[in-house]
Amino acid sequence: QVQLVESGGGLVQTGGSLRLSCAASGRTFVRYAVGWFRQTPGKEREFVASISWTGSSTSYADSVKGRFTISRDNAKNTSYLQMNSLKPEDTAVYYCAAAYLSSGTSRRNEYNYWGQGTQVTVSS
Repeated sequence: QVQLVESGGGLVQTGGSLRLSCAASGRTFVRYAVGWFRQTPGKEREFVASISWTGSSTSYADSVKGRFTISRDNAKNTSYLQMNSLKPEDTAVYYCAAAYLSSGTSRRNEYNYWGQGTQVTVSS
């Protein structure tokens, strides 16, 4: 089992920044790829970014490319999502997830564990 807890969400103005954290406990976090997803009411949970278990490979949704950066610190069992130049359309509940894979993936069903989510609200 891997337990994931997100933090760092909040209210920010358009153009602002937030850094989300995903703290993992339980099984060896280093053996898991990490993904970040987001969801708004009435919509499916969508892929945002992923990172391989070594941190050497990352992938982003087109909507966040160039604005968001995913990273991880395996010594701290934590993944981060740095979000810059935020837009109102980035408003959502953000979830981190762990997949027992070497490389990250955008496919939700590949992820074995999920956090409870953290709300991000971007005001216009």
